[in-house]
Amino acid sequence: MTAKQQERIEQMLRLNKLSVTETRTKMLEMFLQSKSALEHASFEKLNGKAFDRVTIYRTLQTFLDKGIVHKIPTTDTSVRYALCKSDCKEHEHHDHHIHFQCDNCGSTTCLDGTDVPPIQLPNGFAAKNVEVVVSGVCKECK
Repeated sequence: MTAKQQERIEQMLRLNKLSVTETRTKMLEMFLQSKSALEHASFEKLNGKAFDRVTIYRTLQTFLDKGIVHKIPTTDTSVRYALCKSDCKEHEHHDHHIHFQCDNCGSTTCLDGTDVPPIQLPNGFAAKNVEVVVSGVCKECK
């Protein structure tokens, strides 16, 4: 990990009033280095050191609650996580964008430049969250 990445990770944690721990640091490092979203199993063995499943789950939940990561539903009912943009806050996600899941390699990618189309809801309905997942073949598998 570069000094710049270490500084960014420590800043993310401190801004969210979280202590800098080895598990949080390693998990955020994986998010920064990954080109696609990560699932719980991705974290079970970090740099040759096994981390407890419950610790990983709790850390992901803390990151989610603080607006550091967002959940991405998948077509196979598993959940993946990706880093939020800087305008997300505790319990307030503003990371509304489309996700792409590759049918070949299974990777899930945030399509940041692609906005979620406006959705017309019937009278009396109020949207809290919109999740759009597009499946197909990614550019690496094509």
